[in-house]
Amino acid sequence: MEGAELELERRSRFLNSLIEKKKAKEHQEQYDKLNVRVRASDMPIPLQTRAFKCARDQLDSMPGKLDSKRLALALKKEFDSMYGPAWHCIVGTSFGSYVTHSIGGFLYFSIDKVYILLFKTAVEPLDH
Repeated sequence: MEGAELELERRSRFLNSLIEKKKAKEHQEQYDKLNVRVRASDMPIPLQTRAFKCARDQLDSMPGKLDSKRLALALKKEFDSMYGPAWHCIVGTSFGSYVTHSIGGFLYFSIDKVYILLFKTAVEPLDH
């Protein structure tokens, strides 16, 4: 019986690895279509996808020159309204940063030649 359980566990791990590879390939195809490159992330895939689509839509709607402030504001507003307050966004072609973020709330990516840092911080009520 023990040999059968080990074989079942091995097969289960193999099938899970195939599923993960398929998901990774699908995500990469989506990133390629949007011209996105993830630089660093501590954010669930669905939130990342929303950020990529929002950024792509904003960039496509800008005639000519990049409006960093408009793009940052759009991403911040989108994430504040969908996932609660305290989202921050930095957009540019060259910047340095070092931030503290909430768990699951950090994404640094590039789209075209624009770099975007999107992160969430905790909001604590003030004690008076």
